[in-house]
Amino acid sequence: MKLNKENADVFVPDNMDITPALERTTHLAIGAHQDDLEIFAYNGIAECYGTNSKWFAGVTVTNGAGSSRVGKYEDFTDEEMQKVRYAEQRKAAFVGEYSAMIQLSYTSAETKDSSSSDIKDDIVEILKVAQPEIVYLHNLADKHPTHIATALRSIAAIRSLPADQRPKKVYGCEVWRDLDWMDDADKIALSTSDAPNMAMTLVALYDSQISGGKRYDLATAGRRLANATYFDSHSSDTDSSMMWAMDLTPLIEDDTLSIKEYVLSYVERFKTDIINKLDTLG
Repeated sequence: MKLNKENADVFVPDNMDITPALERTTHLAIGAHQDDLEIFAYNGIAECYGTNSKWFAGVTVTNGAGSSRVGKYEDFTDEEMQKVRYAEQRKAAFVGEYSAMIQLSYTSAETKDSSSSDIKDDIVEILKVAQPEIVYLHNLADKHPTHIATALRSIAAIRSLPADQRPKKVYGCEVWRDLDWMDDADKIALSTSDAPNMAMTLVALYDSQISGGKRYDLATAGRRLANATYFDSHSSDTDSSMMWAMDLTPLIEDDTLSIKEYVLSYVERFKTDIINKLDTLG
């Protein structure tokens, strides 16, 4: 497997060679930044944790150089910050017992550059070896441009593969915009109830972010708890913690399907639901 960036970071927590580590992967998450995977793909991490029949692997696209920094990190250079972020991602992979963790080391500007195929090509290389059953991505209604770009590069990579090498399911998950607004019938409910201590720990490992005043550990746990509680007003909760996902599988089953129109169809159904309730009850 050859990646485009010489400083791409490849880490296998149990010291297996990268090829077999990817080949055993069943659940793969592709995120923009260090800590994104632990926020939006915990369902996959927890499902694979402690078992040899399922394995979670992660891909982080950017290099962490653009991270905000205050307190003990405020004087860190971009190069020093990259080392911190790489180490934090590796720690999460070790604690979560990931099969493999690959950091592609692109800048945010490079990630958002649709004229380059480098990121797509790297993801294709990984997917060809891993051939995971399930892929977790950022949702396509996320408000962070680098998140959207990462998801688009990932979908393009999957679409370039033969049909028999594509994942069975692709989920677009919550980070910088939750999916509570989607119609209930459209939501994919992914449980995050298992091992709440590990769920909190994985996000808390990113000290560079939390020390900077962004309590992603608390916010992520709170969102998941709120999702579980506020899902259904007329029945008791079946999960104590839950994340929502947008089903992106149709986009990799039909290459002619417009990504923009597909996402807007969710928005249109949301709009229709609001109108119908107002008309009925007004």
